[in-house]
Amino acid sequence: MTELIRLLTRAQKLLRAAADDAMSRHGVRVGQNLVLEVLWETDGLTPGELAGRLRVTTPTVVNTATRMEAAGLLVRRRDPADGRLVRLHLTPKARAAQEPIEEARRRLAEHAMATLTDDERRHLRSALEKIIDRMSDHPLDLGE
Repeated sequence: MTELIRLLTRAQKLLRAAADDAMSRHGVRVGQNLVLEVLWETDGLTPGELAGRLRVTTPTVVNTATRMEAAGLLVRRRDPADGRLVRLHLTPKARAAQEPIEEARRRLAEHAMATLTDDERRHLRSALEKIIDRMSDHPLDLGE
């Protein structure tokens, strides 16, 4: 089983490096493309709403949003109906990056899975989704 962890870690590192290279060409860092993907679908979410969709913590989204705001990819605006809430809105720069980033991600996925059959792709997706669900819903407590 430790072999599986080693293989997943190695695959993740290689994919992350390739994705970082692909995204950086468009002024976006790895991880930020995931935030953009959600906001391209539903602009104007609160950090908490975005965190829920990404299955990360709100502070993670707040920190990422700060870097993205500095990079000119999004702006924070107070909710007009509830001034206590802040909403994240895409800038024209972020909207212009959508097509090239989606294309880069498509090409990266295609390249990474070029040697897999359709059946292997389905099984890989299913297995990864199950691992993510398990680790999200039942984090390992090494103190047990």
